[in-house]
Amino acid sequence: MTHQPRIHFGPLLAEGKTKVIYAHPQDESLAYMVNKDQITAGDGARRNELAGKSRWSTITTANVFRLLNDENIATHFVEQIDDVTLLVRRCTMLPVEQVQRRIATGSYLKRHPGVSEGTRFEPVLVETFLKDDARHDPQIWREDIVTMGLAAPSEIEWMAQQGQRVFEALESAWATVDVTLVDLKIEFGRDKKGDLMVADVIDNDSWRLWPGGDKTRMLDKQVYRNLQAVTEQDMQGIADRYALVADLTGKLKPGKHTK
Repeated sequence: MTHQPRIHFGPLLAEGKTKVIYAHPQDESLAYMVNKDQITAGDGARRNELAGKSRWSTITTANVFRLLNDENIATHFVEQIDDVTLLVRRCTMLPVEQVQRRIATGSYLKRHPGVSEGTRFEPVLVETFLKDDARHDPQIWREDIVTMGLAAPSEIEWMAQQGQRVFEALESAWATVDVTLVDLKIEFGRDKKGDLMVADVIDNDSWRLWPGGDKTRMLDKQVYRNLQAVTEQDMQGIADRYALVADLTGKLKPGKHTK
């Protein structure tokens, strides 16, 4: 369902599975990002309404991006407008996802069966995937990005460095509340001047979080992905986790890490 604007938005720019982007009516360098209550998995094959998700995603993303901005990491985040709306710098998104992995689990093990679950990567392992649901988001490499004309080699290196800074900042912050950041997905966009920055959202769909390092207590979207069937009780459990994560992100403190 498309969000009904509570404030005066400009034209609709884009709509995805979980959010809607509107132009700013007076400033073409800005946009409004409005989150939706959709939760999806399997490249969108499974989708459900999760009442409250739009609010929790907005709170989580705003808290995370404020922390990153305080770390002098370039992001598109400007401010939170209301319960479901963020004001952001208007970006053209790169059709890639960068995944930072500290601990081997999930899809990585399927692609690397010789690696044991729980293997710790030092430094953080960086992988890049093309955003293409029809092809199940295939992994791509530096040469592919250059050949496709998505970014120059120097920009790819910059994104790898910034991605690692993002991960280390959030890993340290989550450690202050005894939660292990296992891995993290981030995306990049170019603003109206062509400058690259961390963009889109970083919410409970973007990472794996294990309280106390215990996978059985996971707080993130993987709980939804793992379901064989979706029941009302399951959805309530997921809602409770998303609400808890949103609350915890408001308590995160900068930890010790190398800037």
